[in-house]
Amino acid sequence: MSWSILLLVLGAVVLGAGLQRVSGMGLGLVAAPTLSLLLGPVAGVTLSNVAAVAAALVLAVVMRRDIDWRRFRSVAPLLLAGSVAGALVVRTADTAVLDTVLGATVLVAIAAALGLQRHLNATGRLPALTSGALAGFMNTTAGVAGPAMTVYAVASRWGHRSFAATLQPVFLLANLASVITKGLAGATPAADVVPWWAWGVAVAAVPVGIGLGTVLARRVSLRAARSVALTVATAGGVVALVRGVLGLVS
Repeated sequence: MSWSILLLVLGAVVLGAGLQRVSGMGLGLVAAPTLSLLLGPVAGVTLSNVAAVAAALVLAVVMRRDIDWRRFRSVAPLLLAGSVAGALVVRTADTAVLDTVLGATVLVAIAAALGLQRHLNATGRLPALTSGALAGFMNTTAGVAGPAMTVYAVASRWGHRSFAATLQPVFLLANLASVITKGLAGATPAADVVPWWAWGVAVAAVPVGIGLGTVLARRVSLRAARSVALTVATAGGVVALVRGVLGLVS
């Protein structure tokens, strides 16, 4: 890993962690597409998963008073099942397929979250279980659980403050499950792609981003923070999708 790539990795993690502090989500949306472009889909998403564990752990403590544990328990069971299915996909699919899955997943999820919010009305356990399964699968394959949860939050009219806080234990469980299931499935990146010290550097960047996000939260509107995260994620998703499709046809 060159110094230039390391600096870009740090920048993506710091930006994503800062946006997650402001809006409740952002590290996966920003870091997963960016790191996948820099390191490849397996290494990039896995490194994003590890950084997201650190961010979710810190923010779950910070935002603990607003966590809706009942909703968390309704989402958690199939989130784990989705992670297992995603790990099997990561193990068996080649790089071009994973790039395509990553790009398409990010773009479809963002489009769904933005375009269907006025037409959805989710009640009961089935929508919660479905969103949990999709979030687990997407997080393991693409490093993004937030969009699936956002669609559910919008459809169920979930208040943003509680939603943003509850996302943190969801992200914590989803990313821990992603790392563990990919490890058990033999789908983790080799040390020559991501050296051991790079993992520690990426995790160390998380509190820096959260600290900056805490300062920015007082000055930047929630809408602006979301717009930046979605713009970066969309750009990364488009590039990953194009690269994957070109790899499939070449």
